[in-house]
Amino acid sequence: MRDANPRAMPAFLIIRGLFAALVFRRRGALAFRGAGCLLERPPLFAMPPMTLIASWNVNSIKARLPNVLDWLKKKKPDIVLMQEIKCVEEAFPALEFGDLGYNCAVSGQKTYNGVAILSKTPLEVAERKLPGDDADGHARYIEAVTSTKAGVLRVASIYLPNGNPIGTEKFAYKLAWFERLRLHCKALLKLEEPTVLGGDYNVIPEPIDAHDPKAWTGDALFQPESRKAFRRLLHLGYTDAFRALHAEAGAYTFWDYQGGAWPRDHGIRIDHLLLSPQAADLLAESGIDREPRAKEKASDHTPIWCRLEKAR
Repeated sequence: MRDANPRAMPAFLIIRGLFAALVFRRRGALAFRGAGCLLERPPLFAMPPMTLIASWNVNSIKARLPNVLDWLKKKKPDIVLMQEIKCVEEAFPALEFGDLGYNCAVSGQKTYNGVAILSKTPLEVAERKLPGDDADGHARYIEAVTSTKAGVLRVASIYLPNGNPIGTEKFAYKLAWFERLRLHCKALLKLEEPTVLGGDYNVIPEPIDAHDPKAWTGDALFQPESRKAFRRLLHLGYTDAFRALHAEAGAYTFWDYQGGAWPRDHGIRIDHLLLSPQAADLLAESGIDREPRAKEKASDHTPIWCRLEKAR
């Protein structure tokens, strides 16, 4: 009998070690130890990829830039829909946002209005104004498509007209703009895409959305016609991301600078994220971030947000 080949011994030991490997569970993962190696597989219940989308009426991006940058660094949203940037595109601080990894799409206007979209992923702009009235020069709508962790999304930043005082052409303009938005939203549904329409709708949908509803009965934000126009968007098939997960009162997005509204919490909910059926199917969380409203030189609005998870 010949002596065993010494060169075969290492392979034999490795094979024996593999058969003697210990299988154990650690932190939800399976690992195999043997022959000096560790192989792990992902946790059995790994969370699906999430996309954080926020909307914020900043009430002048120039005045609010330090607060906005601080919030972006802290919260790290994937997409931000901004309203009332109050500047033309050339004056928008795209470089500062670019340093944080954001792509920017802007529909600007000097001094008034203005909307923008920030995204961690590249944006393909679909609309820079709301279709339906070529003579309307107000910068109140921008829409884009982007690929996110939750999949391809269509998003729009919306700044609806205030409409005050009622009984004037301003209120008529508000209702006409609402109808144009409804027709465009209806057309978007035919695309059967996950769509998020976020912004300052300048509408208090229900009495529960105001600290003191009676104080707003003479305001365009709470008129029956304004509320009906908002409901017509929901009746198309869109979902209010916040109300889908929260039924409580006392949830506000705007506090006037006057009358101590913020310290007394006399607010209203007029900023909304509306989701198409395909986006609503992905909704995991939603909320209102009150913290920025407490900052010095704060906007009178505060961010709203939702998380969408990738379809399994």
